[in-house]
Amino acid sequence: MSGQRGRRLRSAEAEARLFRGRALLGFAVVLLSLGGLAGWYFKLQVLDHDDYAKRSHANRIKPRPVVPGRGLILDREGRILADNVPAYRLDVTPEEAGDIPALVDALSKVVELAPEDIERFEAARKATRSFRAIPLKLRISDEEAARFAVERWRFPGVELVPYLNRRYPYGDLLAHVVGYVGRTDEGDIERYGEAHAVFTHTGRTGLERYYDEALRGVVGYEQVETNVEGRALRRVGLVPATAGADLKLSLDVELQRAMVLAFGEMQGSAVAVDPATGQVLAMVSLPSYDPNLFVNGISTTDYRRLMDDPARPLFNRNVLGGGPLGSIVKPFMALAGLDSGLRTPESRVFSTGEFFIPGQSRGYRDAGRGAGWVDLRDSISRSINYYYYKLAYDMGIDRLAEYMHRYGFGEPTGIDLTGETSGIVPSREWKLGNSREPWYPGETVIAGIGQGYWVATALQMARGTAAIANGGVLHPLRLAAERRSGYDLPWAPLAVAPAARISDSPAHVRAVQEGMEATIHGRGTATAMARGAPYRMAGKTGTAQRVSRRGSVSLDPRSLPYHLRHQALFAGYAPAEHPTIALVVVVEHGGYGGATAAPIARKIFDAWLLGDVPEPAAPADGVVVPPVELFEGVVGGALPGPGAALLAPQAGAEALPEPRP
Repeated sequence: MSGQRGRRLRSAEAEARLFRGRALLGFAVVLLSLGGLAGWYFKLQVLDHDDYAKRSHANRIKPRPVVPGRGLILDREGRILADNVPAYRLDVTPEEAGDIPALVDALSKVVELAPEDIERFEAARKATRSFRAIPLKLRISDEEAARFAVERWRFPGVELVPYLNRRYPYGDLLAHVVGYVGRTDEGDIERYGEAHAVFTHTGRTGLERYYDEALRGVVGYEQVETNVEGRALRRVGLVPATAGADLKLSLDVELQRAMVLAFGEMQGSAVAVDPATGQVLAMVSLPSYDPNLFVNGISTTDYRRLMDDPARPLFNRNVLGGGPLGSIVKPFMALAGLDSGLRTPESRVFSTGEFFIPGQSRGYRDAGRGAGWVDLRDSISRSINYYYYKLAYDMGIDRLAEYMHRYGFGEPTGIDLTGETSGIVPSREWKLGNSREPWYPGETVIAGIGQGYWVATALQMARGTAAIANGGVLHPLRLAAERRSGYDLPWAPLAVAPAARISDSPAHVRAVQEGMEATIHGRGTATAMARGAPYRMAGKTGTAQRVSRRGSVSLDPRSLPYHLRHQALFAGYAPAEHPTIALVVVVEHGGYGGATAAPIARKIFDAWLLGDVPEPAAPADGVVVPPVELFEGVVGGALPGPGAALLAPQAGAEALPEPRP
């Protein structure tokens, strides 16, 4: 019985049906799988062909940035002030070089390697794939290149790579104007974006920084075929880079050189401007430095030498500096007195030698024993403080500040350099915001002679002087005059901000001009400046003090430590009839304006108008005290505010205030 049940369970027909069912199911699964696979292949090969072809091409063809040549900077005559010169660097491919420490040690016997070079290379090597070339030394001399070429067989994986390097042919002559570029760092990438990383250098100071975007151009790309490891095999396409724009400046290199020679060993700054346009003809800040030191990274030794120099060669005195403008303010005060209706050109004031605010016993001293009756022209040419004490008091600080802002003080000049300071025009608002103290009448009195809280830059003084020279038009100052985007394209002028008028009365401006002419060609404080000149000049001398005293004892500036000697200033223009140059000279520790700054200005005028190259001036330690008629006298008295320190009066001098007990 049991055997019969087993035979029924193993029915051949049932097993056949089961097998056929399973076979059909398996066949269906296989068919579905093959259909799905065919469909997927169809999608890859037909529907998505274009997309994957592009991806494949992108994996094989890599874009490589092509850095454009940086634009040139030229002076008004086409002399190149900043260019790109062929240079060589040493690149090392680590995987081909083998033992890196041994190679660097051997290579240092052929090419001089500074510790900074090695440190930079090691840092880059740790962050870069071993088959990519890494710069070991960014700039090698021709002699080093020749030595390496002879020994090259000893150094597998080391290549001498040519490239264009930024160069400043005039070195320290234009450092504070043109500025310099430096190696692009992480801060630059954060500031300008990731795309900026392809530029090896970025403008750091001067025009290089202000016009950096225009000068660096537009990056191009070359298409390079690579293998699966990313190694370059060949170039298959190129999108050329667009070179940076070239800039032509209004500046004249020969006048710039004449300025430096006129200063000799003395420190200070000077700005020369075309009165008709506001274009800067020359601008120096002394001492200076060699910008070429910074292009590929300055050495620790050189940088420490510059930073430890007490004369601060890296400090741009024209853009970042400033101080009391002393008697340079008097032509502007005189014009404000005329335009405000408080004075006429013929109004006379009797200078007793000491001015008193009504109701106060404190006196503000004038030069000598007093100048007697003086009008506007005399007050400028002979630098009579009493006239401006009274004018400032009558005007009041609010109206005084309003007019000084109109003349361009207390605001940037618009010059195309980054970081220009605005300076300070004394006012109630400024003092309240900085000291929370009220304004006192005595502060108004001393503001009238350019002392107290005043801070003005040479750029502001030059701009204002140019406005007086041209009849009253205040132009924004500019260094770059023209631009071109290619060698075969014409130069195009750069847009400038509109000018403004400082006075609506030509007669008032003319009266101030006559006073400034009398400073040099009358009986003013700079008559020696006119000796032998074949042209007429107009100007104003000034002195800003660095020490104070009380009492009536005169101090000889030669007896003071060098760092405490007065600042000497001159502001003027020439020729007086049809000015082509307006000039401001500031000599640090120079003594008196008529003695030091005015002779420097005369040499600069001669260089511009006559083509005379000045002889080097006297050393800074040899401050010469001039005859008494050339003095701009100074009187004692501690004054509030930056740079307000005074000395004793000299006969025939421009006196600064001294409080009386």
